[in-house]
Amino acid sequence: MDAKVNGNVSFWYADIGGPPAPRPPLPGDIDADVCIVGAGYTGLWTAYYLKKAEPSLRIVIVEKEFAGFGASGRNGGWLSGGFSWSREKYEKTSSRGAVVAMQSAMQGTVDEVIAIAEAEGIDADIRRTDELLVATNEAQLQRAKAMYEHARSWELTEDRVGYIDGAEAGRRIAVDNVLGAFVIKKVARVQPAKLVQGLAAAVARLGVPIYEQTTVLAIDKGKVTTDRGIVRAEKIVRATEGFTAGIAGHERLWLPLNSAIVVTEPLPESLWKEIGWDGYEVLGDAAHAYCYAQRTREGRIAMGGRGVPYRFGSKTDVRGRTQRATIDKLHTILTTLLPQTRGLRLDHAWCGVLGVPRDWCTTCGFDQNTGIGWAGGYVGLGVSSSNLSGRTLRDLLLGRDTELTRLPWVNRQVRKWEPEPLRWLGVHSMYQLYRIADEREARGLPRTSRLAAFADRLTGH
Repeated sequence: MDAKVNGNVSFWYADIGGPPAPRPPLPGDIDADVCIVGAGYTGLWTAYYLKKAEPSLRIVIVEKEFAGFGASGRNGGWLSGGFSWSREKYEKTSSRGAVVAMQSAMQGTVDEVIAIAEAEGIDADIRRTDELLVATNEAQLQRAKAMYEHARSWELTEDRVGYIDGAEAGRRIAVDNVLGAFVIKKVARVQPAKLVQGLAAAVARLGVPIYEQTTVLAIDKGKVTTDRGIVRAEKIVRATEGFTAGIAGHERLWLPLNSAIVVTEPLPESLWKEIGWDGYEVLGDAAHAYCYAQRTREGRIAMGGRGVPYRFGSKTDVRGRTQRATIDKLHTILTTLLPQTRGLRLDHAWCGVLGVPRDWCTTCGFDQNTGIGWAGGYVGLGVSSSNLSGRTLRDLLLGRDTELTRLPWVNRQVRKWEPEPLRWLGVHSMYQLYRIADEREARGLPRTSRLAAFADRLTGH
């Protein structure tokens, strides 16, 4: 099945009348106190909190396309405050208490984002809800139960996580053959483009210029070189997430992993009565090559997943256009989980990239010697994590010693990805193994396939 529209950044922009007209580019060489590279959630939240804390700071943002062009305007709209990175990896370089503190700080981002949206008058279709990770075969059911037990072992209480059986899960969303679900509570659904555009407007109102259509060529100590001029600043923030590999010297730092989404036509009320989904939960599954979905404000289903996982040489897409095979794959996932949707038209499809560090664990930091800060490598949890990045970078750049600056993701060093063709081979092999593992489990393998464990070891996932 094809989609009526493929690319054009994302459906979320079509929902608000199309991508915005770009702001003016950098007018030439300028001086600033802080230069932020990238006008997505990370860069905008950093500018917002810095300017609120120190209104006298001269902050500028430079952006290659327009604010919210990347993952910030293309994601699945899960404001989850989640923690799907390895707690054990963080614990090895810190302590259990520090990881629990980081977990709590991440959870707090949901309330924080909602509070700022209300304070700044940002209408982003935000709706508080639960996250359901459903299991539709025995192996997935074991993993869903294990996720719940693992979360509880890290001090997450019943008001935050739960497990429900197939009958209860089916009452909430009529997923075909659902056997149970891991529930993460107190999350929210958002319309991503509305959130990032509202945040950009709030930052601009604070007096922070956002120079768009400005390509960064190099980031050095005290200097950001662009195709429009040079910004000289004592402090610089690299907030480029999945596009980081496109900056000279950063080609192997974070891998740009592709993710794609399709959106259906609006569902008739009769079909919603069959499906349920009255709680507007964000929906995922316990497959290895997992999916993510939401029920939108106007009654569509947005369904996302990996598609073609990685382009050779860390290349990125062209304005969100994705492959026909990816659209077909996502349509199959949608109709397998919800056969009731088989007759629906797909109105839009698109893709984007998310940043993945070599150990699949996000980082945030600031180098006192170079004056360069960074945050990202969110591995798909950027809607909420970027907010914590903004507050943490504020404290780091202002030289504050706070609870945030002592969290174990701060200044965490990770080795680089392998050169090509090794990283292409590694990532594609991992997802091929995941695909085969999912197929075997769907055919009745009663436990997690060993192929999936091998895939994890292959790439350090």
